[in-house]
Amino acid sequence: MFRDDIRRACASEFGHTVVGAPDSGVEAGKMILELKPDAVILDLSLPDMDGFNVADRVLQALPGLRILILSSHCDEYTLFRVEQSAVHGFVDKNTNTVGALRDALTAIAAGRVYFSVAFQDARMARRSDPRSFVKVLSEWERAILSLIGQGLSDEEIGDRLHLSHRTVQTHRSKILHKLKINGTPKLIAFAVANGFTQVPAKVGSKPVYS
Repeated sequence: MFRDDIRRACASEFGHTVVGAPDSGVEAGKMILELKPDAVILDLSLPDMDGFNVADRVLQALPGLRILILSSHCDEYTLFRVEQSAVHGFVDKNTNTVGALRDALTAIAAGRVYFSVAFQDARMARRSDPRSFVKVLSEWERAILSLIGQGLSDEEIGDRLHLSHRTVQTHRSKILHKLKINGTPKLIAFAVANGFTQVPAKVGSKPVYS
């Protein structure tokens, strides 16, 4: 229903031509590469993969494509992943979506970027916080924290990341120390509260899925 509302708004209110409205990441990737649209409105929560994966794949083939992320997730880690990606905008579903979409599409059509107020506030807070996870945790540690937040054991995390369980144990201890958190239960709560379980973590160019 939400997708249909956006499609109608883009076509009837904004004057754009909507060439497709896929309902999965795989279908979206195929459709984008085939139709080569000027811009894509991409949700992060897709049934078969996350929107970051789709964005990475299509931008490799179509570097001139403009991508606008649309999501209800405004947690710290999701917004950090948006900032690190090559997308051109972010709209928060929890705001006046239609009005924000109009402004965002106008901006990216003109070659600019558009990021919501919530995104900009979170980015400023993260950059000014000396204890932000971005500044204290390595990329590997963020990936392991994501899997810890999902309740995986050291052995299960090691299997995912091709590490020994002792290496994972060492990383877990370092993460607890760096974040000044006592115990795995509180660490899991931190991971959930900050969005580490909403989207897959990333090590280099490879996403780490649950």
